[in-house]
Amino acid sequence: MARDQRDKYYWQAKVDGYRSRAAYKLIQINRKFNLIEDQDTIVDLGAAPGGWLEVGRELSKGKVVGVDIKRISPITGVDTIRGDITSDNTIQKIMDLVGNQGADVVICDAAPNLSGNWSLDHARSVNLATSALGCAKKILKPQGHFVVKVFQGDMFKDYLDGVRDSFTYTRAHSPKASRSESAEIYVVGKKFLTAPLKKNDEFEVHIKKIGKGGDGAIQIEGFMVFVKDVELGEIVRIKIADVKPNFAFANVVERISK
Repeated sequence: MARDQRDKYYWQAKVDGYRSRAAYKLIQINRKFNLIEDQDTIVDLGAAPGGWLEVGRELSKGKVVGVDIKRISPITGVDTIRGDITSDNTIQKIMDLVGNQGADVVICDAAPNLSGNWSLDHARSVNLATSALGCAKKILKPQGHFVVKVFQGDMFKDYLDGVRDSFTYTRAHSPKASRSESAEIYVVGKKFLTAPLKKNDEFEVHIKKIGKGGDGAIQIEGFMVFVKDVELGEIVRIKIADVKPNFAFANVVERISK
């Protein structure tokens, strides 16, 4: 591919005053998935040099925080933290800035230092994205959103499934601003789940109530679960089939007693 075509977004970033061409990736992702609203609190993990922070500041008038082990040059209206996102100390610094309510959106365009060994670079990318997901789960509000860059490879599906366990809606997406030869892809998770259970979890339960729809209605750690094809008084083993923000659905895998 010709250099001028390959670097279209690079030159556009110069014209528009963004620190990096990556700014257009977030613009395009947000346009498609509506992740960021006007007053949202945004935390950008691995934020240097700051292209996504600049876009976040444009999209929201709320708190915008950038975190990186490298220094981030100041951006008007943006708070920055120099630290490791796997460190409890860094997590506490983030929460001190965003408040106990947490962040509305966590974004991450970080990439590992490339070695030239694709298997190693893929593994490092998944490890970095896993750290970003772990951090997001500690700082996101219920119903919050998440987007992270990952290199495609044999570990990608397992990572995507891990994100699905924590969000109501999960998609993999490649914005137009990503170079065609790049193996990067973005994982988008919407509506962070704070339920005390996840899909495929199993529980032994006693059906003490039947809901209006005819399903068994039980609570697991205060979280409502609807169980299909059960009778009042049954003791059954169930498997969680789907988790929503405020309730879950389950199927019977074993009938223990009536």
